[in-house]
Amino acid sequence: MKTIFIFISFILVSSVILAQTDSTKNVSNWKTGGMVSLNASQISFTHWAAGGQNSISGNSFVNLFANYKKNKTTWDNTLDLGYGKMMQGVGEEAVFYKTDDKIDFASKYGQYAFKHWYYSGLISFKSQFDQGFKTAADTVRISNFLAPAYLNISIGMDYKPNDKFTLFISPLSGKTTFVMDTLLSSQGAYGVTKNEHVRHEFGGFVKVQYKVDLMKNISYTTKLELFSNYLNNPQNIDVNWENLINMKINSFFSANLHITMLYDDDIKIKYDSNHDGIDDSEGAKLQLKQLFGIGITYKFQ
Repeated sequence: MKTIFIFISFILVSSVILAQTDSTKNVSNWKTGGMVSLNASQISFTHWAAGGQNSISGNSFVNLFANYKKNKTTWDNTLDLGYGKMMQGVGEEAVFYKTDDKIDFASKYGQYAFKHWYYSGLISFKSQFDQGFKTAADTVRISNFLAPAYLNISIGMDYKPNDKFTLFISPLSGKTTFVMDTLLSSQGAYGVTKNEHVRHEFGGFVKVQYKVDLMKNISYTTKLELFSNYLNNPQNIDVNWENLINMKINSFFSANLHITMLYDDDIKIKYDSNHDGIDDSEGAKLQLKQLFGIGITYKFQ
């Protein structure tokens, strides 16, 4: 596991050093920038007849990119970080739980092949910062840092007709799932064999990214990732589709809508099949996460 962090750190540091070194020669070779968003909300009740729970919540999101292009070489790097917490209740009755948690790093290197196509290699890493629970009242965790974590290494072709759209197609892709939490690995969570911490898959991978300004102050960014495991049920395709709509109010304030849809045939989710309040079934399900916030947003480039 240390090797993974060293490798990712090396890529990040190399990106910064190369960007700084090359900027003295030709600043147009690099395009860097990002967005930082902080959203918060609070509600309190005093002698409120209809009832309710006092709560405070906050969410943060960071998106950074560093893209290099010179002659026949391209190198695209992105880092997305998200974290949110809510406190419900006051005093000894206060309960804390996560509302968002995300680590997503990707680095793609390409050499020009023909027209808008590039021979490319991609490495990506995904995980979360903190432990998670199904509900605020639960004490048994269902996720944790590096549980799960996903490492994807792919070789293929990248189609880049402009700065707004990219299509990466890889027939040779290795996906590794990590579950470093002993409790979760003993349950065989996230597709690993019980009491194992790592699961390897080999298959095909497709990644599509698109960004566009819908209106003057409204931008839309989408990312779709598809993976098929050649070695086990290749027809059951893993799907990760992320969407972000940013609505700018003024120079610093904006509203953000994040919608993520996820399907992984190896992730078995417990659910109530007969609606009696008890989880009596388990199986793969479409996972949906929606996050809407209004707060301070700062873009830089």
